Amino acid sequence: MPPTHRLRSPLFLLCLVSALLAFVVQSGDTGTADTAHRLQVTHWLWTSEPQVFPHEYPEFGIHGRGGKIYSWYGIGQSLLMLPADLIGTAIARLPIFREYEDDPSVRSIVVSYSTNILINVLTALIVFRFLRQLLFSQNESILGVLALLCCTTHLHYTQNMMENNYIMLLTLAGFSFQYEWWRTGSRRALAIGSGALGLNLLTRVTTGMDLIAAGVFLLVIFWLEKGRLPRTGLTNSLAKDMDIPAGAQAPGFFAAFGGTTEAVPFAKTIYATALSYLKVAVPIYAFFAVIERYYNYYRFGSWTGTYLPTFAKESLEHDPSLPANYPWSTPFHEGVLGALFKPEKSIFLFDPLLVLAIVLLVILWKRLSAELRAYAVTTLLLLAGYISFYAPYTFWAGDMAWGDRYVSTTVELAALLAVPLLVKYRASLGPWVWRAGIVLIVVSLAIQVASLAFWLPLEIYQMETLGHPTFVVALRFENIAAFALGKMQAWGLANEEMTYDPWDYVRITCWNFLPFVLRRVGEAPAWVVRIAFATWYAAMAALVWASLRLRHALSAHP
Repeated sequence: MPPTHRLRSPLFLLCLVSALLAFVVQSGDTGTADTAHRLQVTHWLWTSEPQVFPHEYPEFGIHGRGGKIYSWYGIGQSLLMLPADLIGTAIARLPIFREYEDDPSVRSIVVSYSTNILINVLTALIVFRFLRQLLFSQNESILGVLALLCCTTHLHYTQNMMENNYIMLLTLAGFSFQYEWWRTGSRRALAIGSGALGLNLLTRVTTGMDLIAAGVFLLVIFWLEKGRLPRTGLTNSLAKDMDIPAGAQAPGFFAAFGGTTEAVPFAKTIYATALSYLKVAVPIYAFFAVIERYYNYYRFGSWTGTYLPTFAKESLEHDPSLPANYPWSTPFHEGVLGALFKPEKSIFLFDPLLVLAIVLLVILWKRLSAELRAYAVTTLLLLAGYISFYAPYTFWAGDMAWGDRYVSTTVELAALLAVPLLVKYRASLGPWVWRAGIVLIVVSLAIQVASLAFWLPLEIYQMETLGHPTFVVALRFENIAAFALGKMQAWGLANEEMTYDPWDYVRITCWNFLPFVLRRVGEAPAWVVRIAFATWYAAMAALVWASLRLRHALSAHP
């Protein structure tokens, strides 16, 4: 496609916008200590460096086989960062960077920029694909993608590179390609979808719930469609599995096929559907499960257990004041209610699009297709599952994070339908619902943009003196205003706790974008800082231009 034609393509412009968006929000480092530790594991994969340096213990790491200290995280994100780490390490060794004191390091800059841009663009593509599969129009799907990227906590985790966005990408890829199998019978699509979900297991074992959810999604479609099975491709494969004539009909499905009207028992069809699914999916899931278990055995000597017993034992040895049932010491109701309503972590405050999605689902339920209802039911059940699983965990809210990071990815999955549904059914929703929806979208956008302004520990340090509960989202807006006006001290937003760690203090007292971080740290030469600012402003201008082009393209292709 000629360049001029690409600039008129809504999908190309969407990818360009997503790439530029990820570029301009970067701070130059991985965002959290968790991801920094995973990056060290990446380095361990191909160098002689350890997974955990001795001085980091006992704050991080636990003893494993041979008395060595290992990271307790899964290896998924570490593998994701491997190509960027190889390139970043090579660049950092160039003579031009010999005098640079690595704060933020050249390696982390390369890893954060390249990895986050890649994930953002791939997420845009897979979300667009999935929304089109759910029969939203091109424009509705693109608006849905933009809402996910800009108006949910996905934006925050594009800047602060935890596992969340990678998990979301793989989960949605699993849903999309397994749904393609359901509708077309393509075993290749089923293999790709199963591979994406299996790969998720290497990142976080609890994503086994996402794996189950993909199967539940298809099962709910089957139930809502009253047993109507997929089209030709899958019908023929099922017929072979069931040892019946291809095109045979069962009540309520196979209606598109002529020929025999031999009835197929309902129980037999559901058995054959499950068999066809499991023949492809189970070996793939087993492959990734074995890799995950081997990595656990390599570190901790167990094929069946996890690191948690050792983690609990060593934590109690270092701090006997911890509860005996650590790290599962939170009352269940406290973890559930905290995720839902606590001002510091509430999923409704950090992701208001979830509210819009739930309201629209209630209003439009009877008008929605089986696929949309199945997706809504599945993601809400998945959200309930994650909240329930992490509720008794001592760090149920993800500890040092923006919002409840353990459930935020599932919240984003559930909120995904909000904007496409609002646009698709605008005419029948009434003016008040439309206006309320627009208000929630604007509020959501403002919250996510505000989340980028400062490094996330700022409010956590402030709560040492402000106390609990604290309305963190409102505090973030107050911090933005105070910092812009030079009123942090006057408004009581600075405290002694913020100065205990000099590196943290530098990071939380500047705008959290690479040029500002470089200038604040003061290690990079002045000319490097000037180039960084020029590049950042140019990228901002390019993002505005690409967004306007995309808007024009959507108007030209309604």
